[in-house]
Amino acid sequence: MDRAIIHLNVADFAVAVERSIDRRLQKWPLIISPEGAARATVYDMSEEAYQAGVRKGMPLGRARRCCPDARLVPPHPALYAQVMQAFIRQARPYSPLIEPGEADGHLFMDVTGTSRLFGPPVDVAWRLRRQARADLRLAPIWALAPNKLVAKVATRLVKPDGEYIVGAGEEEAFLAPLPLGVVPGIERDDLVRLGDFNFTRAGQVAGMRLEELQVPFGRRAGYLYEAVRGIDSSPVRPLGERPPRIVRQHTFDEDAHGPAALESALYTLVEQAGRRLRDRCLAARRVTVRLGYSDGLDRIRQRALRPATANDLTLFAGARAALYLAWQRRVRIRYLDLICDRLTFPPAQRALFPEDRQHSHRRTQLVAAMDAIRDRFGTAAIKVGRTLAA
Repeated sequence: MDRAIIHLNVADFAVAVERSIDRRLQKWPLIISPEGAARATVYDMSEEAYQAGVRKGMPLGRARRCCPDARLVPPHPALYAQVMQAFIRQARPYSPLIEPGEADGHLFMDVTGTSRLFGPPVDVAWRLRRQARADLRLAPIWALAPNKLVAKVATRLVKPDGEYIVGAGEEEAFLAPLPLGVVPGIERDDLVRLGDFNFTRAGQVAGMRLEELQVPFGRRAGYLYEAVRGIDSSPVRPLGERPPRIVRQHTFDEDAHGPAALESALYTLVEQAGRRLRDRCLAARRVTVRLGYSDGLDRIRQRALRPATANDLTLFAGARAALYLAWQRRVRIRYLDLICDRLTFPPAQRALFPEDRQHSHRRTQLVAAMDAIRDRFGTAAIKVGRTLAA
């Protein structure tokens, strides 16, 4: 039986929630960010602000220069989570397989084989849209497709308002004319390298054999080969199932007490987690460090990663910040755990400014080169100096 996957997405979710509460905000570009906070960054923005150059995670000062007419609203994460739960409750009667995002307004539903109970999948999608408009004053866009990847691409095409249906067997033809940047999992560096071959559309890459892609892309070739053809067997996880995460652990032979030893162990864990993320074509939106003290107490601290990343250098910057937030006692450390979660497809959006693009590209190229060396000569063939610290 062909799968039927519905992707529902409330575009610019935080903005949509704020506008549903205060209708006056409909008239203005909107930036959601904590005003007056030191080093404030953009939490979310409306489509008008996005078109003016505002991006999530951008420093607020730069965002206001890009869109000086925008209204500024402080974020209300608890409210967004509450509305997200109400959105999920509307979907629960139609399928046990519902995979929501984290208060970001999107969810996948697997409605395969439910037609006798609830009618065709298209009717389910329309019904959920009408319920969201009536009860939550939100207008989700939706797409129906045979898998999650194609459904996600389809909703990107109709943003900020609309619907799309991709039938079984139409996946490759649907993707062929589309820009490579809209295909989930194709990263910024992939776009640069594909651009060297003058490939800008999914259909151009789909014309290549797997063996041809393996020459320039190595381990990434398999994912690219399937993604541009709309092949995706990943399941929709049921509600209540623990979200996937990458966990790496280190126990010191002797309880550690110095920054060099802790950072050395942490970077080793970051390399292991980063490689696992890249192999799975995923990126982490949050990194967590757990310290176990020698007296039996432990401390856990987290840092959000914006944008999501699988790059060792960027992961370490977030993990190191979490480490020093957790390391606040003058007691030796017995073990160190690293957790990367809130996993998602790597972002394909290139940085807005040339200096940011150059910095990101160098980091990606460096990690890719180290991966290639380790693939050929073994994991011990090349090491970062930080990991050699005593």
